[in-house]
Amino acid sequence: MSSALWQPSEEEKFFRSFLPYVPPETLFYRIKVEENIEKFVAYYPKSYKGPKTTLQSRNAYIGAYTEKWFSKLIEPIAKKIGCFVETGVVCEELELTKNSPADVVICKEEGKLQKAENIVMIFEIKMSVVWNWELIGKDGDVILKRIGDFHTHTGNPSLLRSDTMLKAIGKSINIRVASLNASKIPIFVVGNTPITRNYYKKVDHLKQYGIIQGFISVNTKPSDDENDVLNIKSTPNGGFVRMDSYKELENIILEHLKEERVFFSAMLDKITLGKIIEIANREKTYESKAIKFLKLLRGVENEN
Repeated sequence: MSSALWQPSEEEKFFRSFLPYVPPETLFYRIKVEENIEKFVAYYPKSYKGPKTTLQSRNAYIGAYTEKWFSKLIEPIAKKIGCFVETGVVCEELELTKNSPADVVICKEEGKLQKAENIVMIFEIKMSVVWNWELIGKDGDVILKRIGDFHTHTGNPSLLRSDTMLKAIGKSINIRVASLNASKIPIFVVGNTPITRNYYKKVDHLKQYGIIQGFISVNTKPSDDENDVLNIKSTPNGGFVRMDSYKELENIILEHLKEERVFFSAMLDKITLGKIIEIANREKTYESKAIKFLKLLRGVENEN
């Protein structure tokens, strides 16, 4: 199993894996460059002035491909802790249904139907075709030419899309509040691009509040410009982090599994909150104080 992160060669593999079975129009835009001369491209170049349509058909293919790719990527990490990796996981307790399953999950047991207590970590995969490509030739004799990075085309791939970010945030919140058993499960959103500046504070707040443990990019060099200011390593508080090596990805996953963490939230008046803190503080150890506090917060135990 290769431990290489996302790169242009992986996108070429994606196209070549489906081109023998689907028409090129399913994966590429057909654009007219001159009279009677057309070509197929992954995205409309910014220089293109002709008519445009929206290519939806590629989404399902790249979605399935990247979920499988990422699951294989982290499989060796899961094995280190005696766990398994599954895609398309259904867990009714966490409101992960057949119509909206978890993309990739590290779990204690094999199978696509999981109990919440057996789910160790959840990954929402929001990866796309990042670079622009031109398809030259047809049938089995084709050339795939990379013709630019994400700055050169009109598409907003992966985490650069606002609707993608909002969907990932919404689904993660839905999982987090579905059950008390979700409070211990780390959730990551995985992409292969940077994020836009207007989401820097949002992702840091989501991490700070414990809703999402991080947005991560597994694409070290999405831009052809080595000094691209958009290709940040991390937001100020680590809500987004670019993975620069497989080891870094492994470390961030294992770090969140090393010790049990718990998500909690509430909106209480200050007097009630003060009482809960005072009662919890009577316990002898830090861990017992935390357990008591969480139980009182959730109404599992009565104040006394």
